[in-house]
Amino acid sequence: MSDLGPETKDATRRTRLANERTFLAWWRSGLTALAVGFGAGRLVPELAGGSNWPFEAIGVGFCLVGVAFMAYGYVRHREVERELSRGRYASLPDRVALSFAAFGALLGLATAVLLVIHPA
Repeated sequence: MSDLGPETKDATRRTRLANERTFLAWWRSGLTALAVGFGAGRLVPELAGGSNWPFEAIGVGFCLVGVAFMAYGYVRHREVERELSRGRYASLPDRVALSFAAFGALLGLATAVLLVIHPA
């Protein structure tokens, strides 16, 4: 990389820093999902009364999403770094984006249904 001009070096440095910020964003999203999972699975049942298992199931789902975000964030960070070293771009695989979107949509729908059908 020593034969690259200053503009190319700077662009590569900025891209690597952006990749680092993106990795941290995966972690923030994961931690947020864990917090939502805890809230849905432990705090809401305490306030709502009635059966706890639906809230706990949704809470576990959000926690699984959180763990998946953090784990995949690491995988994605390494993949982008590897491709940057080769001078290439690594796009987010469609199957990963679709998986996260589908699981998030299912959790959102399950939460909405639970809010409607659960006695207050």
